[in-house]
Amino acid sequence: MSGPIVITGGGTGGHVFPMQAVAEQLQALGVTSDQLRYVGSRRGQEATLLAAGPIALTLLPGRGIRRSLTPRALVSNFVAVLGLSAAVLSAFIKVGAWRPSVVVSVGGYASFATSLAAVLRRRPLVLVEFDAMPGASQRILSRFAARRCTAFVADAPRSETTGTPLRETIIAIDRSDVARRAAREHATPPIEPGRSVVVVMTGSLGAHRVNSAVSALALLWASRRDRTLVHVTGRRDFAEMTAARPQTDGLDYRIVEFGDMTQLWALCDVALCRGGAITIGELTALAIPSVLVPLPGAPGDHQTKNALAVASAGGARIVSDAQCTGPVLATVLDEILQPGTLAAMETASGALGRRDGATAIARAVLDVSGQS
Repeated sequence: MSGPIVITGGGTGGHVFPMQAVAEQLQALGVTSDQLRYVGSRRGQEATLLAAGPIALTLLPGRGIRRSLTPRALVSNFVAVLGLSAAVLSAFIKVGAWRPSVVVSVGGYASFATSLAAVLRRRPLVLVEFDAMPGASQRILSRFAARRCTAFVADAPRSETTGTPLRETIIAIDRSDVARRAAREHATPPIEPGRSVVVVMTGSLGAHRVNSAVSALALLWASRRDRTLVHVTGRRDFAEMTAARPQTDGLDYRIVEFGDMTQLWALCDVALCRGGAITIGELTALAIPSVLVPLPGAPGDHQTKNALAVASAGGARIVSDAQCTGPVLATVLDEILQPGTLAAMETASGALGRRDGATAIARAVLDVSGQS
């Protein structure tokens, strides 16, 4: 082996978790932890999520570019460009020293410097593209990639449709009727039999408009004894949503700041989420019907494109951010929770999902590195 396999990306959990998923499957295929290396950003979540593991982690300077022309954004972007320049120089030196057998980029601003260094050092580059519209760094580097592993079918040279890389803890979730009942019995407190369960999750920070609409939904459902609403607010809105909690005399309404999604996906009937690629990958792999509220202004409007891929197949309903209100959510969820509709949407969602995405990507990486 000429050098380690370098996995680069990060900035957000939506990129860190795929890095972990690919590394897990490479190890399952015989690559040892000392033959792997993570590279991310000092400002990203990888600094805490990956630092304690057995795989070496290198953190580079840098931050994301803000898509705005305000004076504050211009100053921020000037600093970001300086940081990126320093990151590229550092990555160029490190890639030269490591001589990796392959560099795997999962995207995000943290991936660009190392991916560019791989191109300049003539090391093989594998791009992992799990959004329907790849990010800017992936698009820029795509012409130099030895392989492109895509979650959605792409008519592009050197591309392979692999699905989304998901962690083993997600793939292992059992959503059979028996397992779902058991998960509800083991919830704290247990969920009463006969209730339909809606889980709301819009990221670690949360989405204020969605959170406010869910609070209004809880008020509309206040007397529903056949519903459980698990509202994962994220840290930004938790205090506000808790303080504004409506009185309910039938609805089982649970407000939490963060949730263990391996537990919540195991017990829910319907999910209410943004349209991030990893979320979409998890929902479809687990055959969970969903209401998707794409983030407005996302680069390339990729969240809407992700959501449309599921909605057009019948596995989701889309509600725009501007139209996300309590009454709208109540109408859409009441329609979905009809038994025939729910079953049809589970089938449609599951038909799009792949649980072997990380394995397929790991095999492609080994093929490019000459170790398959």
